[in-house]
Formats: sequence, structure tokens, C-alpha cells
Amino acid sequence: MTVTLDESYARCRELNKRYGTTYYWSTFALPRVKRHHVWALYAFCRHADDIVDDLGPASVEARERALTDFGDRFFADLAVGASADPVLKAVVHTVRAFDIDTDCFRRFLRSMAMDLTVTGYATWDDLLVYMDGSAAVIGEMMLPILEPLQPEALQHARDLGNAFQLTNFLRDVSEDLDRARIYLPQEDLDRFGADPRRRVVDRPWRQVMAFEIERARDLYRSADMGVDLLPISSSRCIQAARILYSEILDRIEANDYDVFTQRATVPTWRKASLAVRLMR
Repeated sequence: MTVTLDESYARCRELNKRYGTTYYWSTFALPRVKRHHVWALYAFCRHADDIVDDLGPASVEARERALTDFGDRFFADLAVGASADPVLKAVVHTVRAFDIDTDCFRRFLRSMAMDLTVTGYATWDDLLVYMDGSAAVIGEMMLPILEPLQPEALQHARDLGNAFQLTNFLRDVSEDLDRARIYLPQEDLDRFGADPRRRVVDRPWRQVMAFEIERARDLYRSADMGVDLLPISSSRCIQAARILYSEILDRIEANDYDVFTQRATVPTWRKASLAVRLMR
């Protein structure tokens, strides 16, 4: 059944609301005319991520084919400017409306493909190669929608994407281990003598987590400089996401760096109340 453009955007909104609540509530600080475009970008990324991680017992080869097919369908639809897919219909409309660089999507899909075979990263620089497509590029996708006042906003947008991603890595260590992946650089684990596979909160583990949390906060500090380069209509949304996501780091610390038996989360009431406050 063919969906309308409004129905496609509604589908994207539901995906954002269900799986990305921090981002979802933050979008309400954006003007109404722009919110649905952010939901579309989120839905694209979520759909690709689900192909990699949530196809049940499907083999790596099957996941790779599905991810390639998804990318091919997206770029083919983008070329003609229309899609019958219930998610891609909105994504294509958003990309063309804001002339978002299509290379961003190629880099994103390339990093998603890395998750099919890469299980760890030796150095921070190695991890940054992955994060260029999985995180920094999201900031690049968002910029045309946010309409920055200065071109210098680009690097700060990339740093915010990386800050969000590193925060996710620290929060989701246990879940990633269940998928046989470790996103903390091996050089950092070796430096402190920490081993996440033990799932034990000991002194080395606390030390490496504290180190990575400070690295994430450095990225957030860079991102803060970029917020000042956005119009107020956009900066409120980014400020909300930045505040809420960085609070995950506070909660990891409050949990004594135990990310194995409890998940650091920011309650929904906090997300909603901040969004409402910033909308005023």
C-alpha cells in the first residue's frame, strides 16, 4: 500500500519516539516546520542500524545484503526524487528539501557495514574512523536543517555527534559485549589494565571510564561553542539534546561506573520538562 508523505513522516516520528527519546523530546524545541525533517533523518539511521543488529538469527552475509539493498534503494529513490518506501519517502523529501550532501549517507552506511565484521578498535584514531560515519556525519546531516550562522559550526557539529556516540558507548558497554563488540579503544584499556569482558567494576575499570567520560566532556565543550553559531530557533533543540545526553555521564558516575548491571538513563519527565522550558 502506497503511503502519503504525511504518513511517511508520521512513521519516522513514531520510530524516533519509540527508540530515540532524548532526540525526540529535544526536537520539540525546534520550530514545528522543521521537526519532521529531524525525525526523518533519525528514522533513516535507525532503520539501517536495525538491519545490522536486529534481524534475529540472520547471517552476517544476509545482513550485509540487506544493508546494501537498503542503501541502493535509498540512492535510487533519491536520484528520481520520490520513494514508495514508508520511511524513505520522507527521508528523500528531507534530503532534497535541504540539499543534504549525499556523501554523508554513504559514509554512514559504510560505518554500519563495519559493525558486521569489526569487533574492536586498537586506538582512539581507529575508533574515530568508525565514528566519522556513525556519529560525526549525523552532525553534518543536521546542519542544513539547523541553518548555522557561521561555517565554523561544522567542526563543532561533528564534535557533538562524536560526544553523543561516545556517551552511548560508555552507557552500552554491556549490550555491546553481548554483540561481541567493544568500542572502547584497546590502547586505553591497556593503559589502565581494564577488561570489560570481566564485567567487574574494579579500580582499573573506574579509571578507564573516568578517562573516557572526560574525553566525552571535552567534545561537549567544543560542541557548546557551535551552539552559539546557530540561530536561537535551532540552538534550543541542540542545547536540549546536549544537556540531556551529557546527563547520562553524570548518572554513570553516580552509579559508580557500573554499566554492567544497570543502564544509565535520563527519565522521560526530565526530557519532557526541559523541552517545554526551552520552547518558551
